[in-house]
Amino acid sequence: MRSAHTVGQVRAAEGELMARLPEGTLMGRAAYGLAAVCARLLGRVYGARVLVLAGSGDNGGDALYAGALLARRGASVRALLLSPERVHTGGLAALRAAGGVVTADQAEYGTADLVLDGIVGIGGRGGLRPDAARLAGAARRGTLVAVDLPSGVDADTGEVAGAALRADVTVCFGTYKPGLLVDPGASYAGVLHLVEIGLSLPPAGLTALQDADVAALLPVPGAESDKYRRGVVGVAAGSEQYPGAAVLAVAGALRGGAGAVRYAGSAAAEVVRRHPEVLVSTGTLAAAGRVQAWVVGPGGGAGAGERLDQALAGPVPVVVDADALTELARRGPQHGGPPLVLTPHAGEAARLLTEGGEPPAAEELSAARLRTARRLAERYGAVVLLKGSTTVVAQPDGRARVNPTGTSWLATAGSGDVLAGLLGSLLAAGLSPFDAASVAAYRHGLAGRRAAAQGTPITAGEVAAHLAVVA
Repeated sequence: MRSAHTVGQVRAAEGELMARLPEGTLMGRAAYGLAAVCARLLGRVYGARVLVLAGSGDNGGDALYAGALLARRGASVRALLLSPERVHTGGLAALRAAGGVVTADQAEYGTADLVLDGIVGIGGRGGLRPDAARLAGAARRGTLVAVDLPSGVDADTGEVAGAALRADVTVCFGTYKPGLLVDPGASYAGVLHLVEIGLSLPPAGLTALQDADVAALLPVPGAESDKYRRGVVGVAAGSEQYPGAAVLAVAGALRGGAGAVRYAGSAAAEVVRRHPEVLVSTGTLAAAGRVQAWVVGPGGGAGAGERLDQALAGPVPVVVDADALTELARRGPQHGGPPLVLTPHAGEAARLLTEGGEPPAAEELSAARLRTARRLAERYGAVVLLKGSTTVVAQPDGRARVNPTGTSWLATAGSGDVLAGLLGSLLAAGLSPFDAASVAAYRHGLAGRRAAAQGTPITAGEVAAHLAVVA
């Protein structure tokens, strides 16, 4: 599992460690790890051309010390200083002692094999200031390696409020930063390399599951399992206008680990024709039979509100998706009902967050994905799976996970229906709402990647089919 810590948590851990270590030890560890990654990227260090972009403070110091280490191995290292009068003096002295060339004028520089971005550290807020933005041209002269965080990206949120550098590789120290895992910041980070420097950190508020984590969470039937002990998921989806949504949601539900799927709705004939193993009915949700979770809303049309009310009147967890989200936005936060998992995209999130007047702009919510997911989770007292370029799963207590899988080819009609069904099945199989949403996002994204392996457009049905090979 990848864990990401806030700037405040990192600063506190650094302060505690530096109080116990000789002066300069922590920066030395960071610079050594950074130089080692740079050496691997260069392949041959001797004779390589390296450009260090150094701002003031410790971030610039890390870059200068790493540049000194590369210079000692025969690289031709030059440093471009943002503010010569405020540069890290120890790093500057080390670079000069190793034979590095220092200047404040970027006009004399040509191309480089590798550029180190040490302009702004993790404490920076907002986009690059004009004096820092002038170095951006130099950053495009070779493979760009960001020191801890690409300059201009908010470390705690991933928000990019102005000019920022787009790295090929980011070398982060001690822990990942939230801004490296959440878009738009994640799209600026490139490939991530973590360098351990000995920090003692508290539990992370933001994590990202990996293959082993998902495998450990997936429900596996035991020797005494039967279809009912494995859980039964109910799907209330589809309408006369959108019967395919029911078929797709059921397809996802069949791959989530529950022992049986019950379908309630007007598309019963279409569902059982495609999936004869499903138990179908056309009446109320209560009349459909006992379930451990409901999925409500995909393609629900005008009947989504009634189905949502029926699900909210019961005791089992409810996945609220698509048209049911629109209905929930009209009703507002629910209190005292069953556990909810909301699955909005940015437009639906805007409606859910409207409190009179105009809704917030979907674009603004997308640009602040982590903040948006947490706001929704807190307001509705629910787990929220906010879909988008980075899918974020948030709990009301502020803990969140980001999904590392996925592909832009998943932006296709019906893909969300498959995800909702999969999520509901994982809930019915016994996973907590937070784990079910996280695992569903992971498996759905991985299935999308495999379906799109040839780089061609895919359908939601193909995503559902590929769920069978990512269990």
